[in-house]
Amino acid sequence: ATMVTAGVYLIARSNPIFSANATLQTVVVSVGALTLLIGCVIGAAKDDIKRVLAWSTVSQIGYMFLGVGLGGGAYALAIIHLLAHGFFKANMFLGAGSVMHGMHDQVDIRRFGGLRKHMPYTWITFMMGWLAIIGIPPLSGYFSKEPIIAAAFERGDWTSWLYGTAALLGAGLTAFYMTRLFV
Repeated sequence: ATMVTAGVYLIARSNPIFSANATLQTVVVSVGALTLLIGCVIGAAKDDIKRVLAWSTVSQIGYMFLGVGLGGGAYALAIIHLLAHGFFKANMFLGAGSVMHGMHDQVDIRRFGGLRKHMPYTWITFMMGWLAIIGIPPLSGYFSKEPIIAAAFERGDWTSWLYGTAALLGAGLTAFYMTRLFV
């Protein structure tokens, strides 16, 4: 997990270099937008609980790269999302492990369902992670991911709508596949 997020942290710490070069920022924002969309689409196509969560991580890292590429205050938003993501994703991976153990190492989410009555604590904690990642207030995803989306729309040039729409579409796809996983 450290290696996955090290790139976000590196760019955030190197922000004077990236802030001085608009082309470099555009490259980082573009990579972030593309990464978040690809992660969402692949996450929506997977049926393995661990793979859905893994591709969700790729998508969330796309949001972080989008944030650091936007520059300004979005650097801080990306780091906040990095921290928040660590907590809600750890929660969901622990919940996934509990579900897999309870289902005798079954990982196909199409075979799950109705676990609320059999695993109430896992259901409640996993639900909190699910609500956080889809950005429901007052949970962490609302305060970390949603401002990145707003910052993308406020970029100030013709690409504002391009990157903002990509981020918003990613949020919708995240809500879709994470709800599919939860249900």
